[in-house]
Amino acid sequence: MNPPMTPHKTKWLDLASMSLSGLCVVHCVALPFLVAALPFLGIFSQNDWVHKVLVLIAAPLSAVALWRSNAWQKSEVTVPMASGLMLLALAAFLPSLDAYETLLSVVGALLVAASHAINYGALRLAHRHTAECACDA
Repeated sequence: MNPPMTPHKTKWLDLASMSLSGLCVVHCVALPFLVAALPFLGIFSQNDWVHKVLVLIAAPLSAVALWRSNAWQKSEVTVPMASGLMLLALAAFLPSLDAYETLLSVVGALLVAASHAINYGALRLAHRHTAECACDA
């Protein structure tokens, strides 16, 4: 078992996960408006693979971020993370929920982003600059 990474080294995992969650929200909220204005973009909002690929990237990236920072031990991080990923997976992989896909995806992505933001904030508060951290103080 690998030891947990220092907060400075895991910061990018939370930032990448928050960015991916933000991309998901933009995709779900903004893309329908763009599709209405530019019909050729409709192929991206109507393809099931877009949501599935985003979930298949978000879930392992989020899991690695939580594991490497030991955040999996904190319920204030894991509960919204697990709930958000579950909502994203339900929206992407269960065709019977198509009527609620946008709502489930937006709420799920916001929960995942909030979880990473909580973890990022906690890591940032816990980090202390030392000669070994190689940070720009």
